[in-house]
Amino acid sequence: MRSADAHDDALRAAVQILEDGGYAAITIERVAARSGVAKSTIYRWWSSKAELVMEAYGHLVAERMPMPDSGRLAEDLTTFVTALYRVVEHPTRVRALRGLMAEAQLDPAFAEAFRGWVRSRRDVLAVVFTRAIDRGELPAGLDVDHAVDLVFGPFWYRLLVEHLPVDAAEAPAHVRRLLYGLNDAPPES
Repeated sequence: MRSADAHDDALRAAVQILEDGGYAAITIERVAARSGVAKSTIYRWWSSKAELVMEAYGHLVAERMPMPDSGRLAEDLTTFVTALYRVVEHPTRVRALRGLMAEAQLDPAFAEAFRGWVRSRRDVLAVVFTRAIDRGELPAGLDVDHAVDLVFGPFWYRLLVEHLPVDAAEAPAHVRRLLYGLNDAPPES
């Protein structure tokens, strides 16, 4: 087995175990058994279970939600948010995301790996917003970090609290409201 193939097999196995049984179900032994990759090789590539899981989930999410680049902010955000909200069509993925968020609150070592994954997803949106600023679609002084928070905030809040559903059909309306707010900056105090 080629090293790159073994690496991919281990990542795939980690995601399968995560989505089947949650973070607690993942052990290096289970990943080795499911992937056919030696435990010693897995330990050589990843120093912890958290690093393995977050790299695996990072690759998977990047495949499922690549960076949109249509040349128009509204279209790019709608594409991104629709794909983000579609996670609810897969209950095992929802359970995995909730579990990852919970684990990040309980385990400082895992929280560091989790924040790295979150940063990678935030970076995608930061590029989308920065391109829009460069094209003149958004004000030059826009707080990009805050704009990114405005995209992910409703998603995570609804996913975790469940007070309202996460619905991909609502993504275009959510994006319209977001863009209205970003272009209608509050008056200076």
